[in-house]
Amino acid sequence: GYRVSLQGNFFGRNHTYMTFPEYNPRKHIKLDPPLNVQSNATASKCQIWWSVRNVPWYLAEILQYELQYKEYSMSWEVALNKTLPSLLPQVEIEATELRSGIAYAARVRCKVSENENSYHSQWSEWSQTTVFQRADVPKVSEKILNTKTMQFLFIPLSFGTLLYLFWNCKLSSRYCCFLTLGQKASPALTFPHQLLSFSHSIVSTMGILR
Repeated sequence: GYRVSLQGNFFGRNHTYMTFPEYNPRKHIKLDPPLNVQSNATASKCQIWWSVRNVPWYLAEILQYELQYKEYSMSWEVALNKTLPSLLPQVEIEATELRSGIAYAARVRCKVSENENSYHSQWSEWSQTTVFQRADVPKVSEKILNTKTMQFLFIPLSFGTLLYLFWNCKLSSRYCCFLTLGQKASPALTFPHQLLSFSHSIVSTMGILR
């Protein structure tokens, strides 16, 4: 350890003041704040990551981080704080913790892990902020909705039309007669051709709606 003292000249006399009789630099560390804080928000989560500088490798492996985030328009005094369990310089926020259509600001600070006995530090200053907004869940376009609606309506309408044609031909068959030259004018006989033509129209229309 070290002995740290303060010397000064007061009223023409030199004085020495003992400040820290046993000073260990390892127990009095304050790191630079994280930098390059970036974010990427989707409809399910928001990823935030950053980097640290001027940190020896033996300290970089034992750092812990604290995340603070809030709605962009709110004060930091009402921000949410999260002490991250992972030592990695990254975190994910679930979409359920974020309001849709609202911009958020986040920042990070770091210090040596409290589980480390060889070193001790206080929290660094807060980093610069990153701003993000949860992406909305993709909505089905109005065109697709209209197409689906037409498909659902087309099936009962087609079935109703078929019933109408069948009933009309059944009634007309009571009054059918044979024409000269052996030709028959029975609607009941021409109905299969009408049904085949109408079925072809249904298949074609359904193909267009798809």
